[in-house]
Amino acid sequence: MRLLALDLGNRRIGMAAGGVPGLPAVPLGYLERATLRQDLARIMHLARQRDIEGFVVGMPYHLSGDVGPQAKLAQGFVRALRKHTDLPVYAVDERFTSVEAEELLRESGRQPSRRRGDVDAAAAALILERFLATSSE
Repeated sequence: MRLLALDLGNRRIGMAAGGVPGLPAVPLGYLERATLRQDLARIMHLARQRDIEGFVVGMPYHLSGDVGPQAKLAQGFVRALRKHTDLPVYAVDERFTSVEAEELLRESGRQPSRRRGDVDAAAAALILERFLATSSE
């Protein structure tokens, strides 16, 4: 199943694609946030271009697992996305993916502080890989 993973932020939405357990997800870059309607339209356009068969959205839960303000916003985004598509939309715990993404960028010789969009795309790839790993168990 070809999946599009989304790492939702206030300024950007990181994106990654993949779907084969055991193979790495591919970061696709990021979208600068606009209105919810515009964000959804651009995501759906990309999904059509890439023949996406489902979405995986990172949920920014607190370390305790509680739902805070950011997770509530993400839940609202998931509800809106589900209204715009008949494709499955999965929500995945994204705790620590941005930290892991920053470390991956450092290891590859890139400065995460200067490439926030790259961090978001790498975090989306980690979200997708986490989903694939847990769904294949």
